Amino acid sequence: MFIFKRKKRRTTRNINPYQESWWESSRSVEKKDQTILEQLLKPESLNIDSKSDDSEFSISSHKSTKDKPQETLNRQFPCEQCGAVQAYQPGTEHLVCEYCGHDSIIEESDIRIHEYDFRSALKQLQKNHPNYEQPITKCENCAAEFAFDEHIHADECPFCGTHIVSATGGYKHFRPQSLLPFAIKQEQAQTFFHQWVDGLWFAPSSIKHAVKDKDKLVGVYLPYWTYDSDTDTSYTGQRGDHYQERQVYWVNHNGRRTQQTRYVTKTRWRSASGYVSRYFDDLLIGATHSLPRNITDNLQPWDLDKLVPYKSEYLSGFRSEVYQVALDEGFEVARTVMDNIIRTDICRDIGGDVQRIHSQRTQHSDTTYKHLLLPVWSAAFRSGGKTYRFVVNGRSGKVRGERPYSAWKIAGAVLLGAIIVGGFILVGGGLEQY
Repeated sequence: MFIFKRKKRRTTRNINPYQESWWESSRSVEKKDQTILEQLLKPESLNIDSKSDDSEFSISSHKSTKDKPQETLNRQFPCEQCGAVQAYQPGTEHLVCEYCGHDSIIEESDIRIHEYDFRSALKQLQKNHPNYEQPITKCENCAAEFAFDEHIHADECPFCGTHIVSATGGYKHFRPQSLLPFAIKQEQAQTFFHQWVDGLWFAPSSIKHAVKDKDKLVGVYLPYWTYDSDTDTSYTGQRGDHYQERQVYWVNHNGRRTQQTRYVTKTRWRSASGYVSRYFDDLLIGATHSLPRNITDNLQPWDLDKLVPYKSEYLSGFRSEVYQVALDEGFEVARTVMDNIIRTDICRDIGGDVQRIHSQRTQHSDTTYKHLLLPVWSAAFRSGGKTYRFVVNGRSGKVRGERPYSAWKIAGAVLLGAIIVGGFILVGGGLEQY
């Protein structure tokens, strides 16, 4: 969910002709933001502390080597009583041991969730081109060494099932700065899924048995970007105002030619130009390719006002992805969303009954971003030889996904409709004869 605000319309008309790039900021970057970005991107500051979750930038300075791949720094949370690894308990601030039931409180973080200057980040990225190998993860429980998939940084050890949260900074430029913890449990997510299935028309009966085994439902933290941007848009177009015009025409009626009158709606067009302004706040863009955008986008709204600073404890026991959509790619998607909203503003500003927009040029200023993780319960089921995916919002329980249709049920409904219509026709014909 994002918030956008219309700014108060200005009286001046002399707008900059937008000769600079689309991301050009009209305000100087705050000295504090610039210092943070520069320090975090210095080679000597690139060694990541596995206990530090507050740095947004992290670029690997390890060079490629054929002898030994890069090893990640992992977080595991052993139980104080039995030593087994604890997992986060959704809807709480606790880690719970699956074996003895002992729980540990997740300490509240005093780190402030910061929004970073977009233009400055792009400049810093252009200066840093790290070379890196796929990181190797080592399980502290069984000593196995393995590699997560490139887009995964929290999952289970494939040999002993131990929950592992690996550092993301070793092979991605940005670390998540904040997240929304899971609020609903696996059993609740299953209930929401079955309610969704019950509301599907013409769905195969087989999907009602999908995810019957709760182990098929996996908790995943998905990566997202949010963007804030102050926009000013100049436009040219036309305003159309409807009016009624009286027309006289002739018709033949009962062999006689008679004159009739009718009114036709026509449009009077005149040129229009001007500018509109809007501030976009927390425009949310998915940063994963694992799920179609039409699924991830429709999981909104999210209660982003409940974001907490990133802590690895919240990921223990869950799968987590690193972003696959780069910062600038995400903004291109966000810009498309913004442009569509701005077009509505332009039409409103032009006024009249209908509008035509010939051109619109938008300048973005004070553009900022943040990188965060959002929770979903995800699973897939097969029907008719095809795989269908669905996800449950880990905060609200909202369900979105792909769905199959039963050809037999559709054919049966069509046949039943034909029988009912035919019955009415036969009954009506019998009544007329009577």
